[in-house]
Amino acid sequence: MAETDIDLERLYEERRARYRVLVCVDGSDESYRGLEYASQLANNPNSDIILLYVRPIDQGLRSGGLQVRVARENMLSWGLELPGIKYLKKGLEQLMTGEGMASDWGEKITHTDIEGDPLGDNKIEYTNEGGRSIVLKLKTASTIAAGILDQYELGPYDLIILGDSGSWGGWAKSLWDPAVAEKVAMHAPCSVLVARELARGKGHLLCTDGSDHAMRMVKRSGVVAGKINSHLSVMSVALDVESEPDAQKNVDAAVTELKAMGVEPVNAFTRVGSPFEEIISAGEDYSFIVVGSDGRTGLKRFFMGSVAFKVMEHSKKSVIINR
Repeated sequence: MAETDIDLERLYEERRARYRVLVCVDGSDESYRGLEYASQLANNPNSDIILLYVRPIDQGLRSGGLQVRVARENMLSWGLELPGIKYLKKGLEQLMTGEGMASDWGEKITHTDIEGDPLGDNKIEYTNEGGRSIVLKLKTASTIAAGILDQYELGPYDLIILGDSGSWGGWAKSLWDPAVAEKVAMHAPCSVLVARELARGKGHLLCTDGSDHAMRMVKRSGVVAGKINSHLSVMSVALDVESEPDAQKNVDAAVTELKAMGVEPVNAFTRVGSPFEEIISAGEDYSFIVVGSDGRTGLKRFFMGSVAFKVMEHSKKSVIINR
């Protein structure tokens, strides 16, 4: 193995030991509310927040007559208002005004050439004396989803946050195009949060079916609740009245697990009917709907079908697919 490969593998393993959140910003209020959630979730020295803006390849830079060298220099000093840079700057300002962020931050600038694009990929990484990082990444890609998923491969990350609305520079569609969210949620190996109407304070609704991946979701949600002081409720859906006792057992098991972690659920209940319809209906009273994923990615998940993805697509509330 080449020395460079060894270094990359070492860096990847170091990152896996940290809690890393990838926040996709597009200038919309929802994306910055997602960033606020990320900053609370990752409010410890062993965490990193990466702000990502994905732009189309060669976004008008040649036609605009910009000299590549001048544009790149200005961009890296964040003095040129290219699409996405002002959104990243706003996100950085929001993070730096947060509690506990007042410290000296070192700065490292990195550029990667991209074929067919004069500016390529660029990032600025800020690191404080405690080792915590905030990264601003301006990434070039053929599509938004491809850019986000490619960025995961450079990660890894524990959570990807997508805003619900807004428009991306030269893209024809907003970030919340179902095709974007579905592709990211389908292929990303980590948890994905689609933020919409993100009003804090109403707690997380955990939806369990008693499966192993649902119980893993419950445990992880218990850990998150401790970090951000959020209230948790638990529900399970029975397809018919006859199977309602099984749904109650699922709820009881989740409640027992949470209590063992020192988390007292605010509410615990069952519903009867279509799982994704009942979850969406109940979720109206909460800030977040949290559903577990079975861990499959790509075509396997597509062919198997998933209540989680139906909830993500149709709910008007923020949805976390926990993986």
